[in-house]
Formats: sequence, C-alpha cells, structure tokens
Amino acid sequence: MSIKVHNITKIYQGRIFDVVVEKVTLPNGAVKDREIVRHPGAAAMVPMLDDGQIVLIKQYRHAVGGYLWEIPAGTLEPGESPLKCAHRELIEETGYEPSRLEKLTEMLPAPGYTDEHIHIFLATGLRPVSQKLDDDEVLRVQPTALNSALEMVMTGKIRDGKTIAGILLVSLKRHES
Repeated sequence: MSIKVHNITKIYQGRIFDVVVEKVTLPNGAVKDREIVRHPGAAAMVPMLDDGQIVLIKQYRHAVGGYLWEIPAGTLEPGESPLKCAHRELIEETGYEPSRLEKLTEMLPAPGYTDEHIHIFLATGLRPVSQKLDDDEVLRVQPTALNSALEMVMTGKIRDGKTIAGILLVSLKRHES
C-alpha cells in the first residue's frame, strides 16, 4: 500500500530550509500529520593534505550552544551540483582549493524529520588560496593526523554525524589501499 498525501501546509519559510506539515494516510490506514524540514541538500568534504593529515574545522554552532569539530560543509545553492558546492565550500571555509574530489557516499542525516541529503567527498591535491568565510561563520582550521581524528571520534570529541561518517570512510579507504 502506498502513502497518500492529502495536503501540504508550509508553516515556515527560511533562508536555508522550509518546514511543512503533510497530512498523510499511512500504509496501515492511519491518518497523521508529518512535520518535515525541507532542505536543499549539502556537500561535505574530508580534505586530505599531501602529508596525509586531514583538515578539520572547529566551528561555533549556535543550535548546540558551542563549538564542534567538523569537516567543512555547506548548503547547495539553487541549481548547484554537489561537486560544485564541495569545491566552493572548501575554498570558503578552509582556504584550500582541491584538484580532486572523489565522492565517498551520500547520507541522510535525520530521515525522521528532514529530506536533507549530504554528499560526502574526499578532497585531495589541495593548494592554499584565500579563505572566504561568510559573515556568520566563526571557525578555526586545524590540520589533524587521521589517527588523531579517529581518536577524537572514539572519545566523543567529534560528535557531528557527517564528520564521523567522513572520517570513518576515509580511514577504511586508506586501510583497504
């Protein structure tokens, strides 16, 4: 049995995402309201320097009330491909331009309430360029040994889901090589 959508009500339209309520009939026949965050998607990158270190950022995240260790990431602009977004965001946030971007995976960070897809890339062949932070970005760039980043994941110092996924995927990829 398929799900039937009866109506969609937009309750919030923001700069980055919208929130809608969809009245649906579920496969079991129950009629329910589903609150959904509609998000255009994002790209995240694990930037790897020639010496094997990865580039992390320590970024202020107001929603969680503090700083988080993360891989660089950003929201797709209208009509922008995930690859172009990854290239743009890496320059903006870290001041590194990649010569290669290899897609590692596409993840759904919170499918219970959002349709956001995050495309995760390995960025290599990095060359320094000018960092171009947005005026609302407060962050510090930190080259980090991959083993140290893994330790940060295992000890809970890295708590961001896309960052954990990216670091683990790059670690597995290097282990397989």
